[in-house]
Amino acid sequence: MLGRKVTLATCALNQWALDFEGNLQRILKSIEIAKSKGARYRLGPELEISGFGCADHFLESDTVLHSFQMLAELLVSPITEDIICDVGMPILHKNSLYNCRVIFLNKKILLIKPKMMMANEGNYREMRWFLPWNKPRAVEEYYLPEMIQSVTGQEAVPFGDAVLATKDTCLGSEICEELWVGNSPHITMAMDGVEIFTNASGSHHVLRKNYFRTNVIKFATVKSGGIYLLANQKGCDGDRLYYDGCAMIAVNGHIVAHGSQFSLDDVEVLTTTQDLEDVRTYRVDMMNRRLMANEVYHRVKVNFMLSSVDDVYMPSIQPIQIRYHTPEEEISLGPACWLWDYLRRSSQAGFFLPLSGGIDSSATACIVYSMCCQVCTAATNGNQQVLEDARRIVNNMNYTPKNPREFCRRIFTTCYMASENSSRETCNRAKELADQIGSHHINLNIDSAVQAVIMIFNLVTGKSPQFAAHGGCNRENLALQNLQARIRMVLAYLFAQLTLWTFGKPGGLLVLGSANVDESLRGYLTKYDCSSADINPIGGISKTDLRNFIQYCIENFQLTALRSILSAPPTAELEPLAEGQIAQTDEVAEKVKHFFRTYSINRHKMTTLTPAYHAEDYSPDDNRFDLRPFLYNTTWSWQFKCIDNQVTKLERTRGNYDDDVSNELSGLGLPQT
Repeated sequence: MLGRKVTLATCALNQWALDFEGNLQRILKSIEIAKSKGARYRLGPELEISGFGCADHFLESDTVLHSFQMLAELLVSPITEDIICDVGMPILHKNSLYNCRVIFLNKKILLIKPKMMMANEGNYREMRWFLPWNKPRAVEEYYLPEMIQSVTGQEAVPFGDAVLATKDTCLGSEICEELWVGNSPHITMAMDGVEIFTNASGSHHVLRKNYFRTNVIKFATVKSGGIYLLANQKGCDGDRLYYDGCAMIAVNGHIVAHGSQFSLDDVEVLTTTQDLEDVRTYRVDMMNRRLMANEVYHRVKVNFMLSSVDDVYMPSIQPIQIRYHTPEEEISLGPACWLWDYLRRSSQAGFFLPLSGGIDSSATACIVYSMCCQVCTAATNGNQQVLEDARRIVNNMNYTPKNPREFCRRIFTTCYMASENSSRETCNRAKELADQIGSHHINLNIDSAVQAVIMIFNLVTGKSPQFAAHGGCNRENLALQNLQARIRMVLAYLFAQLTLWTFGKPGGLLVLGSANVDESLRGYLTKYDCSSADINPIGGISKTDLRNFIQYCIENFQLTALRSILSAPPTAELEPLAEGQIAQTDEVAEKVKHFFRTYSINRHKMTTLTPAYHAEDYSPDDNRFDLRPFLYNTTWSWQFKCIDNQVTKLERTRGNYDDDVSNELSGLGLPQT
């Protein structure tokens, strides 16, 4: 009797670019967990050996060399015995670099499968480093390096677009982008009899993305049936992206297993036990599929069974109910996990945030507080890695984070930097929020520093600039505003470096920026002010989403101080108060011309933006996502003429429409409103 019951494993790993030994240990741990759950096949995320975010390090031969050294360690490890292991790494073949899957069993490499379709838009530049395999269903010989030959006893192995034929089923591999394109390989694989599909991904978090990603996996098996496994990277592997895990398994159009989207666990393994007869029964009546089957894949024969002949009866497929996070929850969880990875891997002792009492800096503070909540929860639940990292960060090997406010005070310093133009209301709002989240809070005044710089200017030029409210011109007014903002940046870094020193504690603090994506796109910030920081958790999030997130924090974290922050008018407080009231507000009418004029005037500021968490499908991040120039003809003369012409046409059309409606109403004897 043919075996039918197969147990398969997929995983999400928090890998770190170029952390070869750490990546190896996480891979081995995932294989060990998979075997303990009875799996006979284990799938890992894309480029898991080197780390996904190596970028131009992929162009260095050492990256390939070290990847092979780790592959050799995997091959000889007893942990990898008696389970088909599918791992990702860069491989040089005929002087071209490929993003590959290396599939092996019991010290023998079965197949090297190169990626065929590259992700080459937005944040991805895969074709800068890798060549796509453009030979569908073609296989060549790949001659192994000596270090691998000495382990496997193989001189050459299959390299190309092939599938694995075990003694009981057939398995085919996709790599990340290949699932998302219209002509996904799993379509032709299914028509050629492949029953198990795998996808090793490096899919980053974007707000509202997981619903779409889950449905793509689900629908991959609706038309042709089959078992589909997705593995994914998780965490911050050294860049702006946060990979949000969500390893999942689908069968015949149903999701049967789904991993966590945000988690501080470095290794997460999903397994499923499925009956191959469910796939065969699902397909048996699809005559059209069989008639269209004209693509034949090279099959690599594997003398191994994924299934067991024992206890062949299996219950029918049991779909699971997936709970999708709201955008507000995603903001609370994703950037917080990103901050934790950045903190624990940067060897710093915490964060420093200039807290103005406005929505943006308050949202940033709330994300840090959310991080503290997640750390305390993970430590309480027995996550040893989180516990070790927390103890190292606070420099106390006996410490256990239990209370988020208490942990927040140890690792988070907030600072309100007042000037003569600041209001008591914003100062109070900042302090109240700091008290509620538990941060170590500092109040200071920057006026003496501002006056000292103005005095230097006066000594050199004999002139002293004045605010417009005191008779100064626009240039004087703008220069004085920028001076205050830039002094805040200097003080932020000074206090970040020395605050812990004043308490006799080791380490420094990472400075957090808090410019949102709308401000960055418009350039509504001072170049090299306190928006210039080490990292920015909200730099890819819109003002609208941040306001909704603040409301979420009021309700879920009971941070009542946020109510007054949410209702207060936005202001930079860089100009003198008019009769005790705020004279300057940041709310500007949304007009197309105004946007493009300010965008082009301020585009140069985007060249200095702080590296920010990427949360949307767009970004102002210069030379990384936004590849536009930064010197413009800011009049946009022809473009604005075209806009005016369109407006004229629309007004003329609207006028004709209103006349027609008026005549019709008049004919009916109805009032014209």
